[in-house]
Amino acid sequence: MADPKGFLTTARETACTRPVADRLGDWNEVYVPGSLLPIISKQAGRCMDCGIPFCHNGCPLGNLIPEWNDFAYREDWTAASERLHATNNFPEFTGRLCPAPCESACVLGINQPAVTIKNVEVSIIDRAWDNGNVTPQPPERLSGKTAAVIGSGPAGLAAAQQLTRAGHTVVVYERADRVGGLLRYGIPEFKMEKVHINRRIEQMRAEGTKFRTGIEVGRDITATDLRKRFDAVVIAAGATVSRDLPVPGRELSGIHFAMEYLPLANKVQEGDFMAPPITAEGKHVVVIGGGDTGADCVGTAHRQGAASVTQLEIMPRPSEDRPAHQPWPTFPMLYKVTSAHEEGGERVYSVSTTHFEGDADGNVQSLHLTEVEFVDGKLTSKPGTERVLPAQLVTLAMGFTGTDQENGLVQQFGLALDARGNIERDAAYATNVDGVFVAGDAGRGQSLIVWAIAEGRSAARGVDRFLTGTSALPYPVKPTDRSITV
Repeated sequence: MADPKGFLTTARETACTRPVADRLGDWNEVYVPGSLLPIISKQAGRCMDCGIPFCHNGCPLGNLIPEWNDFAYREDWTAASERLHATNNFPEFTGRLCPAPCESACVLGINQPAVTIKNVEVSIIDRAWDNGNVTPQPPERLSGKTAAVIGSGPAGLAAAQQLTRAGHTVVVYERADRVGGLLRYGIPEFKMEKVHINRRIEQMRAEGTKFRTGIEVGRDITATDLRKRFDAVVIAAGATVSRDLPVPGRELSGIHFAMEYLPLANKVQEGDFMAPPITAEGKHVVVIGGGDTGADCVGTAHRQGAASVTQLEIMPRPSEDRPAHQPWPTFPMLYKVTSAHEEGGERVYSVSTTHFEGDADGNVQSLHLTEVEFVDGKLTSKPGTERVLPAQLVTLAMGFTGTDQENGLVQQFGLALDARGNIERDAAYATNVDGVFVAGDAGRGQSLIVWAIAEGRSAARGVDRFLTGTSALPYPVKPTDRSITV
């Protein structure tokens, strides 16, 4: 146990964010650099090293949280990094982007603020990079087997790294011009600077993983060709079909899916554009969807100089305290104030968009909405609550409905789909097609980054067993476990 009295004597303290006025002037991460270092060892000391560490169950990766908390408390950063990497290929991603279901399951969280597990995690990995403790781990010998990974998001990268380290020759295919999937183009810089992706890619290249960008499987290369070239294929293409809003006026210019809007802002940071083709500058912006993607749109609009930002959510405002029907150690749906929300704008709950109106040139100018409520379990409009919001830019951030089937990938492989429209797989992550596996959102549906990494690692084990008959790779999660999917 780190500090036997730490949970009694040390109050929870989290990383400091930069002043709003400062961070709105750039795209750097919102946290004050180095703000965790003076406090993180004491925060790690709050861990009680429980006899039954429920944080393990809360984390899909099964992270050895009490162990690396103990090492962080003792400031043995090398050992802490080793424990962290034992279960997680990319803790710098999860330490910045994961909603921390481990903290919801923390035993201390029953009646006190939980341990700052996420902050400890990111501190360990950042210190490991600074100290040169993150190095390539090439395999000792090659198996002579080959594997293709379709998609370079967190699931694809995790599967590729595990398979490479197992000795297989791995090629990752990415349809975008850069590696990273939604980590690259869906996550704004202020949440995670892309240097964290770049140095992991360099590590993976040094280990032997090969990357092919600008190639879309199903269009630029057929499934037949891919199966001829490789002994196994892992599909980690994500759930990229955005949920639409089919109401009158949807065809107006200025209404975009979040994944049309956000990548362009990131491409500016990559140096591809001087200014984004879609910008919020000087406009009244409405973001439809109250989740993390919607918050990313809010923060992006603030930095682009929006005249106003309003975020709409069809569901009621969540509770600030754990609801009775979501008891510890489950992952509760709570009211969250993200860094983007701290920066301004209005959040409106229990409303539904009825239609849009535009000007003579076909540009959206306003959004009409009505308040809604649940009556006998059905969402119903409340009469007399209609109102109009000015809107020159609207982003639709209402989630994703499944894997893209228009490019022919699903059809060309002959893949079976489950009842939810995701690619069907068994306990080894194998599809109905021999030698073809699926991991992450493509098989699970829209979910968390930590699930994507866990599934990538698990699918790699299934592929390794398929290729060699056995596997020493870890198996952190089964695809049937949907305990905290969103």
